[in-house]
Amino acid sequence: MDINKTKRDLKAFGTYFSRHFRLIGTAITHSSWKTKISMVIFGFAHFLRKQFLRGFAFLAGEVGLLYVAFGFGWQYLSKMGTLGTSMGGYNPDGTVSYGDNSFFILLYGILAVLAMVAVIVLWCLNVVDNYNCEKRLSEGKTLPTNIEDWKNLFDKNFAQTILTIPVLGIFVFTVIPIVFMICIAFTNYDKDHTPPAALFTWVGFENFRKIFDFGGMGLGSTFFRVLGWTLIWALFATFLNYFLGMAVAILINRKGIKLKKLWRTILVTTIAVPQIVSLLYIGKLFAADGLINLFLKNQGLITNPIPFWTNANYARVLIILINLWVGIPYMMLISTGLLLNIPSDLYESARIDGASSFQMFRKITLPYMMFVTGPFLLTSYIGNLNNFNVIYLLNSGQPKSMSLSNGAGSTDLLVTWLYTVTVTNNDYKTAAVIDIMVFVVTSVISLIVYGMLPSIKNEEGFQ
Repeated sequence: MDINKTKRDLKAFGTYFSRHFRLIGTAITHSSWKTKISMVIFGFAHFLRKQFLRGFAFLAGEVGLLYVAFGFGWQYLSKMGTLGTSMGGYNPDGTVSYGDNSFFILLYGILAVLAMVAVIVLWCLNVVDNYNCEKRLSEGKTLPTNIEDWKNLFDKNFAQTILTIPVLGIFVFTVIPIVFMICIAFTNYDKDHTPPAALFTWVGFENFRKIFDFGGMGLGSTFFRVLGWTLIWALFATFLNYFLGMAVAILINRKGIKLKKLWRTILVTTIAVPQIVSLLYIGKLFAADGLINLFLKNQGLITNPIPFWTNANYARVLIILINLWVGIPYMMLISTGLLLNIPSDLYESARIDGASSFQMFRKITLPYMMFVTGPFLLTSYIGNLNNFNVIYLLNSGQPKSMSLSNGAGSTDLLVTWLYTVTVTNNDYKTAAVIDIMVFVVTSVISLIVYGMLPSIKNEEGFQ
């Protein structure tokens, strides 16, 4: 990573917020009575200035967020400390009494907290906007009318307008689930504590302590063994596909190779066929009673089936090889387009200087490809860390190992193990901890590798 660049970014970030905090402080101490009332009733000063559109937006935002935080959310937020204490059941008169639901208490409590944070952000925006309006009036300038504000939504401020819905979607479908998942990691939410039949509660860092428990078949031993295989798998799945796909593209593009379109078409066929169909078929192909073992047995080459999926080492090697069949054509297509963009003059000059084919690849082709495809290579590696389809569709993480706990298999990646822990075992607290650890691993790798990419370190290198 570029430490100096990181320091500059952090300094700029700090400067931005310190400037806005000073502006808010100035607005609080030097603003008029209208703005001070607006600090309680959002939009009050805007209405007095006849800026009805802004005033309505601020007031509606305040009312809606306060309702979510206190009118609707307070009944759940008040129970966040225990996540519920009363169980439901039948009353003596035969009626049903509904008790607390820890799941809803946690979910809606989080919504209430986030609504409070949004109120604070909206309050800051309201104060700054009022202060800026007062400043414009004191300088003898006019304020934008309601019609101008409306037009600016689709002209000057169109970017903010068009991004509102996507940002809300990210907030609802990404931010809230992530916060909820992080909170679950600090509870005992599992099949024995599943609402509404039972309640779950906070357990602090107990679940994280288990992830570092290496004794016997502890969760920690299983986690780090699965993590090790996940990193090895991602390394082979990414770089073998990358270099072999590039090699295939170079071979097809060589002068003198005939029927280039035919060879590309044959390779692209593997991409055209849905991956789920291909992987399920190949998984059955290498089964103990599959076509491969049956053919070898009929030819007298083997007496007992080869344990492709029941031997851990065989299964891991086979998965990597099958992934080559799926991934090489895709990388070949990407490499083909990039290779055609390398100036031919570079190769001609290298030939005149007596460079061999390998030297031209090492000095011209590979640096160019690494520069252009560096970010793609990083995203491919992260994608392979979370490649659910290949492992699950081929053999569902088999074979199972007696030395691994929580249903983990010898070929399970963290993401497929996470699926087993969640869907099969209903151990949501452990799944949440594993999910957080996956995020930590991928984040650390991304940050380190991203700063090392040639296209990031030397953006002008190939321009």
